[in-house]
Amino acid sequence: MAEPADRGDRRVVLGLGNLLNRDEGLGVHALRALGQRLGADPGVELVDGGVLGLNLLPLVESCSHLLVLDAVDAGRPPGTVIELGRDRIPMLRGVTFSEHQVTFQEVLGLASIRGRLPGTVHLIGAQPADISVGVEVSPAVRGAIPPIVERALEFLDRWDATVPTSGDAS
Repeated sequence: MAEPADRGDRRVVLGLGNLLNRDEGLGVHALRALGQRLGADPGVELVDGGVLGLNLLPLVESCSHLLVLDAVDAGRPPGTVIELGRDRIPMLRGVTFSEHQVTFQEVLGLASIRGRLPGTVHLIGAQPADISVGVEVSPAVRGAIPPIVERALEFLDRWDATVPTSGDAS
């Protein structure tokens, strides 16, 4: 087994999704909203992973903390906010991610097999309503973005990242 990479204290928020398939782009939209809340010096790396799939393996293996924002098809009502911790992401019986997410699950699986999965991995997303071709998210998913950002801020606060309070505007 390969030796784990020297990750230091690299904290990454990764937004996933295809902006051309409506709600599929949720992770990227949520990442942008989070970036606006965090301002110019967020204390964490904000990465638009789009649909890069296996190209994200070096990023995943090089961070100590990974927060993933994405659309998650868990068969729930559209816009339902869904969170999964590190131990639940690879073992998603009955939960299917969107098309690009299957590849991202493979990224996490490969990182785990190689002994390089970050110690802290967390996913925050929402149930999509519409993944057809289009650039606008559905009203249900648009409404889920503020609570996703709030949960992300709470999670980052646990990492001791510098985050503004909910009343601050950046």
